[in-house]
Amino acid sequence: MKRSALLIAAVPVVATAVYLSVPGGSDGAAVGGGPAVSASPHAGELAKERAESAEDDRLVASRPPGLADPAKKELAQQILASAEYSTLRWRETYGVIEDAGDGDGYTAGIVGFCTGTHDLLALVEGYTEDHPGNGLAGYLPALREVDGTDSHEGLDPGFTDAWRAEAEVPAFRAAQEAERDRVYFEPAVRMAKLDGLGTLGQFVYYDAMVTHGPDTSPAGFYGIREQAVREARTPGGGGGEKAYLEAFLEVRRAAVLARDAGADTSRIDTAQRRFLREGNLELSAPLTWQVYGETFRIP
Repeated sequence: MKRSALLIAAVPVVATAVYLSVPGGSDGAAVGGGPAVSASPHAGELAKERAESAEDDRLVASRPPGLADPAKKELAQQILASAEYSTLRWRETYGVIEDAGDGDGYTAGIVGFCTGTHDLLALVEGYTEDHPGNGLAGYLPALREVDGTDSHEGLDPGFTDAWRAEAEVPAFRAAQEAERDRVYFEPAVRMAKLDGLGTLGQFVYYDAMVTHGPDTSPAGFYGIREQAVREARTPGGGGGEKAYLEAFLEVRRAAVLARDAGADTSRIDTAQRRFLREGNLELSAPLTWQVYGETFRIP
């Protein structure tokens, strides 16, 4: 995860309504007229609580599978991997580990868990609870010390080799997938369904959740969503799906550029926006997109 906590002062907080009414169809028509959460300076927190609670299980279960369909989930992970690691072979990325020089320390594994953004630490802690004595357990004290920084203190020179070795263990691969689902995939898809979004919108939320983190700060996922809702109503709140997703992607793009004015935003501009402007709201193959100047295709 490339958490953008450094952006807290860069993007203004906006108090706005959070529309969480019963989702509608892809044309943006609201269905059911369920209650919306009223305008609140804590709208991001309220949305996060609802996305992570069991309160709306029946409502979410009533919606089409969308990105949770196994074939769509596989496709989503391929698109994510194209942006994270320039490959569609995401199962070859369990053992990838590098420092990209972005201030987040080491980035590793299938969604880019980072030593500086807590999610890598949480992964290793949970894995060690279930599998004591694993090859990464000895690095937990150092991981706790460097959490929130880009420091390698206590990790070099052996941590990267230990990560690659542990990534050959099936249990650690399963732990990466479970943590991905718990922290990023499931809350993102749930929130998107509550907002009335189809499969593409669910992927847009998932990619943003991975990149910005499940944070309520202005540059975290829920903060970005809060600002987007100020610009356009969600389909669940009576708005149009395309218009809302355009607004969300624009707010997200601004957040990326606020952190680094020279950042490459092609995962938004020539991937997700391309799908949106083609009207591919169900994210159906064949797909063609570009990330970092490279073209990818899924037939």
